[in-house]
Amino acid sequence: MTATDAPLQYPRIEWQIGCVQAIMAETSRVKSIILRPAKWSGHWPGQHVDIRLTADDGYQAERSYSIASPPEEQLLTLTVERVEDGEVSSYLLDELRVGDALEFRGPIGRHFIWRQSLGGPICLVAGGTGITPLMAMLRHRKKSRAHTPASLIYSARSLAEIVYRDELDTMARDDIDLRLVYALTREYPGDWNGHRGRINEALLAENSFSREQNPTFFICGPAGFVEGISSMLVKFGFDSFAIKTERFGPSGA
Repeated sequence: MTATDAPLQYPRIEWQIGCVQAIMAETSRVKSIILRPAKWSGHWPGQHVDIRLTADDGYQAERSYSIASPPEEQLLTLTVERVEDGEVSSYLLDELRVGDALEFRGPIGRHFIWRQSLGGPICLVAGGTGITPLMAMLRHRKKSRAHTPASLIYSARSLAEIVYRDELDTMARDDIDLRLVYALTREYPGDWNGHRGRINEALLAENSFSREQNPTFFICGPAGFVEGISSMLVKFGFDSFAIKTERFGPSGA
């Protein structure tokens, strides 16, 4: 499926099997798993899938993971961060191998999506692995050759923990309509001239477009991070309906 202006379709979501095509290390704690679904109706950037693991004794565990790949690609990319004592993430990062079968269902989610035909500008704000669904949006934007003005403000503990860093840097270098800002919260290289510390009002205001431009915001990260950024934007006077949010647990920046 490729991105078009056609209305979104929501067929019944059933469990299916995907074959692992590749596993790529993104950081020391994060890997991307590339799946070939047995069947796939397509997705939109911002959606996620549920993964289900079943033990020999019948015990099952399920977790949700955002899709990092754009809808123009036939393979699905899921980016997984290690969670301490996490039974699902530990299996996916340590035990899963190329050629293995993985049970999943999706796509899931209707609120936190963006497609090129919706236009912009768009301001994406990520905390840690909250970059995953936002990366799907940026990859879709690139694949569709859209010149939609876009800004990404990405908070991470250190440069080493920025997921997709090389790809993001290349995107920003080759695209004058994309603004990329990193905010490092814990460790900084000796020659670091970028933002130090958490995203604050000054950094957000400088890189989030003006109210007159009517941007749409997509914020993803830990709950406290998302709530803090959303509160700043409302304080700035942005329409709350234009602020889309996705939250996950305590891990992240």
